[in-house]
Amino acid sequence: MPAPETTARRLLVRSATRYLGALHRLLYRISGGRIGGRLWDLPVVLLTTTGRKSGKQRTVPLCSLRDGDSIVVIASYGGLDQPPAWWLNLEANPNAELLTGRTRRTVTARNAAPDERARLWAELTSRAPGYLEYERRTNREIPVVILQARS
Repeated sequence: MPAPETTARRLLVRSATRYLGALHRLLYRISGGRIGGRLWDLPVVLLTTTGRKSGKQRTVPLCSLRDGDSIVVIASYGGLDQPPAWWLNLEANPNAELLTGRTRRTVTARNAAPDERARLWAELTSRAPGYLEYERRTNREIPVVILQARS
C-alpha cells in the first residue's frame, strides 16, 4: 500500500515541476538539448500540449524512450495521486508538439495498451528505477503515453 500523500510532498512536486521545469525548458531550448537533454539513462524531450481549460500552449520537459517510430513518455508526476496537467491536456486533445534537440514534430498521443504498457514499463524502469518509487507512492496506475508522429 502506498504511503499517504502529504501536503508537503504535493507542494514540493508542484513547485519543482513549475520552477525547475521552467529553467530546464530554457536551458534545453537555448542549447538545442545539449543541456538538460538526458536524465537518468533516458533522453529528455519537450512536449507542448494545449491547455484543456485555458487553450494556451503548455510545455514540459519529460524523460522519453524511443519505441520504433514512436516516443514514449511517462505521466508519473513524481508519484502524486493526481495525474500531471499535461496528461489531462492530452486526454482532452491528443494533438501535441514534440521538441527533440532542435527537431520539432507534431504528434498524436495515446495511452499504451496493457501489453504495450507492461513491455515499455519494464524497459523504462530498468533504465530509470526512480519510476518504481513513483509507482510505490501512488494509488493510480501511472500512464505510459505513446507519441506517434502525425503526417
